[in-house]
Amino acid sequence: MKFRSLSVLLIAFLMLSCNGQTNKSIENIAPEAFAKKIKETPNAQILDVRTPEEFASEHIDNAVNINWLGNDFVSNTEKLDKSKPVFVYCKSGARSTKAAAKLGELGFKKIYQLEGGILKWNSTGLSKPDDKIIGMCSQEYAELLNTDKKVLIDFYAEWCAPCKKMTPYLLKMQKEMADKVVIIRLNADENKTLMKEMKIDELPTLILYENKEIKWEHSGFISEEDLKKQLQ
Repeated sequence: MKFRSLSVLLIAFLMLSCNGQTNKSIENIAPEAFAKKIKETPNAQILDVRTPEEFASEHIDNAVNINWLGNDFVSNTEKLDKSKPVFVYCKSGARSTKAAAKLGELGFKKIYQLEGGILKWNSTGLSKPDDKIIGMCSQEYAELLNTDKKVLIDFYAEWCAPCKKMTPYLLKMQKEMADKVVIIRLNADENKTLMKEMKIDELPTLILYENKEIKWEHSGFISEEDLKKQLQ
């Protein structure tokens, strides 16, 4: 029994040690620190792991695109120098977390991951100034609130897993609660100007208005039951 107990303890210790080594190579940092580290690193390796379409719409200067969802992610990382730091980001942090873990397994010595992805990067004010309005402007947004009913704005994205889970019951609630609440869903990727102006850095984000004033806000997944409680 003693030998068996010692074996279990040894296995647990080795597992913790391996996990520690993997995590040690990865550092999750906020946008300001991420930008500072890039500036301090000569010829920084910046890796955008989103889709080519997302990359084409906007990306951090000097970043290269290797799609985490593509079949050639591992082979394409061979172009990078494993001995030098690599800066990884995606839209909100979900894909870059997985990509960073894989890069650690592949032997990259230092991996910096952008917390909150490019959504947080933009809301922090680190994106390039752009006068071009993408999607709805603030005046059009304000007009959505011109009603005597409550208004629930849902900022979502097609790639967002929690958004996908919530879509069926939000569409159902649009019809069932139409006499009490106006539910409006805005695609974050199609309304980037609003996202930046309102500093929305997480999806989904729900904002409930009553008489044009914010009564409740929520970011992340929420169940149908809990959401209905807020709308009563």
